[in-house]
Amino acid sequence: MKNLTIFLIIFFTLENPLTSALLERDIVNLHVQDKLILSSAFGPESIAFDAVGEGPYTGVSNGRILKWRGSSLGWQEFATTSNIRTSDCDNIKYFHVSLESKCGRPLGLQFNEGTGDLYITDAYFGLLTVGREGGEAAQVAVSADDQPFGFTNGLDVDQQNGMVYFTDSSTHFQRREYILAVIAGDATGRLMKYNPTSKLVTVLKKGLAFPNGVALNKDNTFLIVAETTRCRLLRYWLQGPKTGTLEIFAQLPGYPDNIKKNPKGEFWVALNQEKVNGRVDWSFERPVGMRFSENGEVLEVLKGRVWTSISEVQEGNGTLWVGSVVMPYVGVYKN
Repeated sequence: MKNLTIFLIIFFTLENPLTSALLERDIVNLHVQDKLILSSAFGPESIAFDAVGEGPYTGVSNGRILKWRGSSLGWQEFATTSNIRTSDCDNIKYFHVSLESKCGRPLGLQFNEGTGDLYITDAYFGLLTVGREGGEAAQVAVSADDQPFGFTNGLDVDQQNGMVYFTDSSTHFQRREYILAVIAGDATGRLMKYNPTSKLVTVLKKGLAFPNGVALNKDNTFLIVAETTRCRLLRYWLQGPKTGTLEIFAQLPGYPDNIKKNPKGEFWVALNQEKVNGRVDWSFERPVGMRFSENGEVLEVLKGRVWTSISEVQEGNGTLWVGSVVMPYVGVYKN
């Protein structure tokens, strides 16, 4: 993974430099409240809290979803996404990316606060859900328009009507081949909607270049979607005169991952890597997270070292919860 990260940094060139930030902070200098260490896995990709505020929950490298039970109990297994997993999946010391198609790799997480169900996008097993007691998640969708999902990724849930919006990053490349999808400029990704009442999946938009994180705005009139390869955010209108149309919401200085809405209705976007010119400067600080208004204005930039690999930034109760695809912990920072 480290070599792939270095390659991505070297391969791409810088464009759309950040110029409009109102506030910049270094993640290293934020007050670290805690590091919620993962003892048997790594890569807490996404973070979720249930309707009563318990958690965080996170999906990790060996196909499990864990729940934080407090400092005395730590992380405990809440759910799994694969019905073909074996004991190999639970041994992190020997876990390899080639096992992901057997063990699963949960990426997006979001609760339906009304029902208590947790929705999960697993890169290999599609869209799944599990009840408030946890256990083995059930598949609810594996294809759309007769096209199987190749790389299910981000999701969000409309808390008013239960609709689930999610992305399939590619129909040609799987998660373990993500770097090939980026280099090839693959544009077979899709934005979709799952209706839990009719059990139907609708393709809202196709032809996207590695669609990743997705988030509803506070009144559920539009979605923000991260288009990773093109380093930008897109807005898809769900209501109003522009219903069904897609437009550019913001250009980014790096490759976006997950998107989370904060209590004010602003959007935190994680930047997994930045586009740089030529060589790697290991002392270089880069944006790892950006906070946007509903109008696409940059409100804040969170900075980290060039090697930092951030997958998600979530804000709540004056705290930033930070996920990563490679780190062995969830970072908890006072905001």
